[in-house]
Amino acid sequence: MKVFVAGATGAIGLPLVRALIARKHQVTGLTRSAEKRLTLEQLGAAAAVADALDAAGLEQAVRAASPDCVFHLLTAIPTNTLLRASHMKQTNVLRTTGTANLLKASVAAGVKRMVAESMVFAYGFGDHGAAAKTEEDVLRHREPESSLQETVDALRSLEVQLLTANEQRLIESIVLRYGFFYGAGPSEYMLKMLRRRMLPTANGAHGIAPWIHIDDAVSASLAAMERGHAGKIYNITDDEPVGMNEWLTYAALSLKAKPPFSIPLWLLRLISPYLATVFDTRLAVSNRKAKDELDWRLQYPTFREGLREVAAHV
Repeated sequence: MKVFVAGATGAIGLPLVRALIARKHQVTGLTRSAEKRLTLEQLGAAAAVADALDAAGLEQAVRAASPDCVFHLLTAIPTNTLLRASHMKQTNVLRTTGTANLLKASVAAGVKRMVAESMVFAYGFGDHGAAAKTEEDVLRHREPESSLQETVDALRSLEVQLLTANEQRLIESIVLRYGFFYGAGPSEYMLKMLRRRMLPTANGAHGIAPWIHIDDAVSASLAAMERGHAGKIYNITDDEPVGMNEWLTYAALSLKAKPPFSIPLWLLRLISPYLATVFDTRLAVSNRKAKDELDWRLQYPTFREGLREVAAHV
């Protein structure tokens, strides 16, 4: 199959490109950076250098690749400075305007299927209670923390655009709501900070959030391409949501590093309201639909197995 990966050099993009090539698919990876062309070509993929916000250039790149399936993994999340909601602005634009451009280009190129990266925070931040959210749950309209409204709205815009295109029979569309990525690549900066005792826990934070090892995220993405039901949303998370505090503490233990120091949640709110909200958000989601409909099985059912694997290879 011919596959076009938009966002091919991102956290999930590179491992997905590797997995697609291992399965003998013909892959074209989109990157904005000419310097990253070599990275993709060394993996065995063709490289298309274009900006997703340049509609004409993007359409030309997709037409040239003439893919059967497009993966929409467009983000611009900073690795080490995600302290404020404003740091998500570029990613928000990619999830709104970038999605529109990629859909238009894919439809024009006759693409059959698109699989897109959303995130569990499409449900919103804050306290969602004890019950696990499902894909059928109604989403609330307003965020308790107004600065995060744009981030949530951008995720929902991506989802609505894809599902609308599917309803109009323009393209088969599937949305994957991933949990927090971790694993080789996505966790490198955090683990480095943990080793230096430069990443604190937040005393007084009681949040829980869904996580997903990058290898399991890739296997779910492949399953969605191959077996996903058009017009559906799937939660792609492991089996045990866990708070940032517990995740960071266990990560340090797995690394045989000193436990992270702790600061009060109120102080974290002064330093970074965005991070404080993430630490204190209570959001559990169900992955049952993805397991049943995609015939998807987790290699790392909880963060414990996953972090032990990560620590063994860093």
